Amino acid sequence: MSYDLYGRNVDYLRISVTDRCNFRCVYCMPADGVTFQPHNAIMRYEEIIQVVKAAVSFGVKKVRITGGEPLVRPGIVDFVAMLKEIPEIEDISVTTNGSLLSKYAQDLHSAGLTRVNVSLDTLKPELFSKITRGGDIKKVWEGIFTAQAVGLSPVKINAVVVRGLNDDEISDFVNLTIENPWHVRFIELMPVKNQQPWGVDFPDSHNGYISTTEMMDKISELGLISVNEWIGNGPAKIYQIPGAKGFVGFISPLEEEHFCKRCNRMRLTADGNLRPCLMSDYEIPILADMRSGKDITSLYEQAIQMKPKQHELLLNHQPTKRTMMQIGG
Repeated sequence: MSYDLYGRNVDYLRISVTDRCNFRCVYCMPADGVTFQPHNAIMRYEEIIQVVKAAVSFGVKKVRITGGEPLVRPGIVDFVAMLKEIPEIEDISVTTNGSLLSKYAQDLHSAGLTRVNVSLDTLKPELFSKITRGGDIKKVWEGIFTAQAVGLSPVKINAVVVRGLNDDEISDFVNLTIENPWHVRFIELMPVKNQQPWGVDFPDSHNGYISTTEMMDKISELGLISVNEWIGNGPAKIYQIPGAKGFVGFISPLEEEHFCKRCNRMRLTADGNLRPCLMSDYEIPILADMRSGKDITSLYEQAIQMKPKQHELLLNHQPTKRTMMQIGG
């Protein structure tokens, strides 16, 4: 195991395999888009595997594949199989928008994928298309049910809650867990280069934040009870409607004072940078060193020791260099 300067065991690596996405979600990508990295600037799968092998020498046991949208990158199933061959890796998951999940779910599971998180911010088809700038919610639902059917369990559904946009749907999301063994998780809106106007008929992005406390106040009549906070060993605090098949989680990076004390993750961007903290622009570039034949083990150790004690969002110190889709979330 490897601990950072504040005693946190960094055993989880989030891997962005692409900066490209087939959606254009308003809180994730500017209306005019972003400049994608050229092909040769993106890490090859074999290079990512080198980083993972360095990471496991420091105790990493879990990896999550992200994007952009990871399922748009060719060869993603083979990449999962490559990860599965690393004996120290105990858990392989993916975060996806779900649009291609029904196509790949079975092959991903067969290759070694353990679980899947699906981003879904509304249950309303028209609003979904508006938020994603053209996405089809039917394809996402097909992906969710296919993932469940093939054994990618538990399926987690992630919803970023935005005031004036989808905060009237919180109870509808929670009620999904009554008859379905899903984990519905509500995420506070994080200011990651998304403070510019989102477009016509969208709320002011500066006023979109809604705290977990307010979310829970909106659904107090549902009678949620607190359960084991550490289900999945993630950042969510977990609740359940008594008798429900699924669970409800709240991820509170802004409201929760001690949110960062449980952070056990490192991030690898698609263009080969180790990012110790989602909410900081600080990164350690490693791709050039790798391609020149250098051992990047010491760089990975450096990244662990550079993890900050906590983010500084409440001090208005916000990342400005990359959008969420360029980081991998």
